[in-house]
Amino acid sequence: MYTYQTKIKLHQTDAAGLLFFAHQFEIIHDAYESLLEGIGFGFAELIRNKDFFLPIVHAEADYKLPLFVGDVIEVQVRVGNIGKTSFSFEYQLLNTQQQIVGTAKTIHVTIDNKEHKKIPLPSLMREKIEELCSDKQ
Repeated sequence: MYTYQTKIKLHQTDAAGLLFFAHQFEIIHDAYESLLEGIGFGFAELIRNKDFFLPIVHAEADYKLPLFVGDVIEVQVRVGNIGKTSFSFEYQLLNTQQQIVGTAKTIHVTIDNKEHKKIPLPSLMREKIEELCSDKQ
């Protein structure tokens, strides 16, 4: 599992100061970017130095409890599935009372940068993602 922490910002809320539901995707994407950076595959590295990319081909989210501007949240990222050319991440957003305030899932496919066709997940990337599974139950 990978953990990311952030604070709800004013621009992420609606007129009532509540997290606008679509910004949940922004938050989980920030956690995803941080995770990739932490395993050596940050977007700068992918874009500049790798011959593959990892687009999100499916995303879903559930908004469970309200979040307000200034709330600190923890995003827990777990590996859902690892296939030959794709993988999925599952996210839980927790408030400071450790209540689940939202959940999400993203599915990523590995593509060749030149052909834009699916390719097998590179072995080092697979290894790094599998390491995140060590606590999976």
